[in-house]
Amino acid sequence: MLSEQQIRDLVSAHGTTVNIGRPVRQLIEHGDIPRLKGATVLEGKVSDSVFSDSLKTRDGLPVRLMFRNNRISTHDVNRGAIPFKDQVLAINHDHMLQLVGRALGSSQFEVEGLLPSSTVIPAENLELIMLENVLRLYNAESSTSTSLYQHWLAAKEEGRKVLHFAGHVLQVDELIPNGVLPYLLDTPSTKAKVDYTTDAQSLVDDGVCTREQYNQIRNSSLMAFGIVSQYLHERGMVLVDTKTEHGINSRGHIVAADELYTMDSSRFWKLDDKGELLTRDGKPVSFSKEFARGMVTEKDQQFTQEQANEIAVRYIIGLQHLTGVEFAPDLRPRDERIVESTNLILDSLL
Repeated sequence: MLSEQQIRDLVSAHGTTVNIGRPVRQLIEHGDIPRLKGATVLEGKVSDSVFSDSLKTRDGLPVRLMFRNNRISTHDVNRGAIPFKDQVLAINHDHMLQLVGRALGSSQFEVEGLLPSSTVIPAENLELIMLENVLRLYNAESSTSTSLYQHWLAAKEEGRKVLHFAGHVLQVDELIPNGVLPYLLDTPSTKAKVDYTTDAQSLVDDGVCTREQYNQIRNSSLMAFGIVSQYLHERGMVLVDTKTEHGINSRGHIVAADELYTMDSSRFWKLDDKGELLTRDGKPVSFSKEFARGMVTEKDQQFTQEQANEIAVRYIIGLQHLTGVEFAPDLRPRDERIVESTNLILDSLL
């Protein structure tokens, strides 16, 4: 395993150059990936998707290529690029997919020779269900508007005894910061430019999904949460919360649509030798994007290189804790890595 000092040395030596590369749209426009010429490119917060009517497997399944990048977004604002973040989250996702793929289903195609660190994810182009399925086991301190913690603070300030949140009824005085909740809550949120927390009935009423579809998403997600929780317990960690996205594949099955149980989509806290939460300065020792959120002091703030490097160190340390595997970065130019992975995928699937 890389020591913290080795990780810092790695980030210091390669933190700037590892982020250098052209956006996927430019790689396609410049002719580096000719088979993607004319494809639609959708640029997201932390990944870009590429698809077209002609991009299909030999069996006729529609293909979507997801290109993970190093951007980091907090409070719906892009804060800049974090060294190695794309590779870290790709490995993180691949590891967790092996655990929960059977419970949640997956849109991903298996491609022989594609490394876990590959930042190009080959998947079936799903009919997306426009919700984020969020599960919470703790009242985790958070600055995001959709968090239970912020709604609880507002209820306290207003003197309310009962908090209605995403269809759940909670006693305000029974909750504490970072305390465990009475039960595992399903608290879906919308997928919009600015997300907001809602409830199952509202999703059904608004035509986002049917009651049967939501029940399937919730139940499979609860099962996956339990699987990951058991795995983390053996590694001296707890799963605090997570969010997953889902879609309908060509066979009419609901499957997971994007990253699973990564440090961007989930929160993991470390336990001490006695099995109790490990704290630092009164806060749980956490492996998640919340560390980066805590660095934000201004609405449109961009992270400095020093801040970006520190976040990268935390991501790599967290990855090693989660997987128990030493981080082995691919130091080739980013454009070369992307083009090679994409061609391998296209050769395999088309």
